Amino acid sequence: MKNYLNFESDIKNLEDELDKLKDPYNQSGLSEVDTQKISQIQNELDEKLKMVYANLDPWQTTMVARHEDRPKSKFFIDNLFEDFIPLSGDRFYGEDLSVLCGFAKFHGLSVLVIGQEKGEDLDSRIKRNFGMMRPEGYRKTIRLMQLADKFNIPIISFIDTPGAYPGVGAEERGQAEAIAKSIECCMKLKVPTIAIVIGEGGSGGAIALASSNKVLMLENAIYSVISPEGCATILWRDPKKMLDAAKAMKLSAKDLLELEIIDEIIPEPSGGAHRDKDLILENVRNALNKNLENFKQMSPEEIFDGRKNKFLKIGRSKGFMSNLNELSSLNLEKSNFNHFLKFKKIFVAGVGLTIFFIGLILYFL
Repeated sequence: MKNYLNFESDIKNLEDELDKLKDPYNQSGLSEVDTQKISQIQNELDEKLKMVYANLDPWQTTMVARHEDRPKSKFFIDNLFEDFIPLSGDRFYGEDLSVLCGFAKFHGLSVLVIGQEKGEDLDSRIKRNFGMMRPEGYRKTIRLMQLADKFNIPIISFIDTPGAYPGVGAEERGQAEAIAKSIECCMKLKVPTIAIVIGEGGSGGAIALASSNKVLMLENAIYSVISPEGCATILWRDPKKMLDAAKAMKLSAKDLLELEIIDEIIPEPSGGAHRDKDLILENVRNALNKNLENFKQMSPEEIFDGRKNKFLKIGRSKGFMSNLNELSSLNLEKSNFNHFLKFKKIFVAGVGLTIFFIGLILYFL
């Protein structure tokens, strides 16, 4: 059974009509299939999908990103990679089933694959904690990223989480520290890292694994510091104002590419990634191929500096810095005010020494 969003009523009606026309049996028994009518309805459906999905507002995009039929990390791992060997445990506390990690082959190249997994049905979603990672999950990814860095293996991450798990147990085990350590680990790596936001990229739960050389997004995915409902609750104390929040947050792939938060948008089929999973697989495969090929020409130092400068540039394109290519040196020119402060310190020190010597002379006299 297909699942439809609330703005897809016309699409649902057309697909229901199409299914009836394709069925050779009706209430009166066997009937002839009207191929001409089927072709006409199919064309109408294609046009309606293009029109609706070309004009999604930010909240509708959020609903598409959360669609329960949308392909999850496990789907991409199973179909894009060969010889995937899952690895478990953080060597401190336990296993976190909300994140899949392991080494695999991508077109003959060894890679580390990390995927935040929400689950496909209610049972698997409960088992996977709806894709919300706990501290042991982040510590597991840190352990494996350091291992990949040691053996010069590229890292590919699939981001799909509403956010890190905010439970009492997770906080007691150091959720914030684990996220911070994960970001630090990502930034220190000397191997190429690629993060793909396939659904929701929520808050620190996402950035902990998306601090990568290249951040890619599926066309209808979202990437934000907080959910629209959470933002509306904080700003207006009304979670129903999520449309206003979604518009203000610039969480869509198009807005984030313009802001240079992400590096590339991977196109989706008309109607979302769940309508043609073979096509979205091919698009993701091509994007990975292209980016991994570009990294082959780069040294570990260039990969490291490129990632560092990428994040230092965010939000500074209209700022006070003239040469953004030298951000990693962090050698900012000192202002006149800094010179004044330095002169003031020297002056005060000189006056203090003078008073001290005068006092010393008067004492001996």
